[in-house]
Amino acid sequence: MARRMTTLEVARTERIGPHMVRVVAVGPELASFPDTAFTDRYVKILFPVPGVDYAEPLDMEAVRRDHPREEWPRVRTYTVRAFDPAAGELTIDFVHHGDSGLAGPWAASARPGDVLRLLGPGGAYVPDPEADWHLLVGDEAALPAIGAALERIPAGVPVHALVQVDDEADRQDLACAGDLRLRWLHRAGAPDGGAGALLEAVRALEFPAGRVHAFVHGEAGEVREVRRHLLRERGVDRDALSVSGYWRRGRDEEGFRVYKQEQARLEEAEQAASA
Repeated sequence: MARRMTTLEVARTERIGPHMVRVVAVGPELASFPDTAFTDRYVKILFPVPGVDYAEPLDMEAVRRDHPREEWPRVRTYTVRAFDPAAGELTIDFVHHGDSGLAGPWAASARPGDVLRLLGPGGAYVPDPEADWHLLVGDEAALPAIGAALERIPAGVPVHALVQVDDEADRQDLACAGDLRLRWLHRAGAPDGGAGALLEAVRALEFPAGRVHAFVHGEAGEVREVRRHLLRERGVDRDALSVSGYWRRGRDEEGFRVYKQEQARLEEAEQAASA
């Protein structure tokens, strides 16, 4: 079944930190954009290949049929930071590290009226209102989903959030009605650029009593190690974990897809060996 395409226009942008650009998009097609409950709601953003002419309206099935693969629009996956059906606005936060990458530089140079095409939304996680407490772990790529999740934590419920960013200037004000304990981890000045810092922070955390619902997303290698710790050393149920690598050091999104396939096979082998 073909994924739903939505075509929007940039309404405004905002620099919300030295490495984060917020893009707010609008358009009549938002009237039928699914307002799902997921706080990790994501979309696939399409970036046309420069110099390639596509028939309008853009139809990805036709593109795949009529164009060689190297001319297909590039696809990047991003979390929806906020969707306001009443205002008719969709907000996406983009990590931006200079001229590297595709989506970050686009967001940094985006102007009102620029076209934004996306597929989706998808998603699978929302904080369990019956959980005794919540654990949210991730880096800048996961920060939009973490921010959206914090806004859904019931009042007074304990929540520990561990977020890794470059330095103090990248911190954000995050709203939460729960009993939030938020810790920022900085790469700047940290050994090995902060590699392994999220895992060590989770290991050092004194878990509250009761059933946890955990969200662990970000760099794939870091996420994998935190997942192992929660399952093997903390005894967290698999059903209480939302775990996903959003990116992998040294790989673009196409290369990351290959990495995820490799890791899926390894995890299947691990589960079979422990069964």
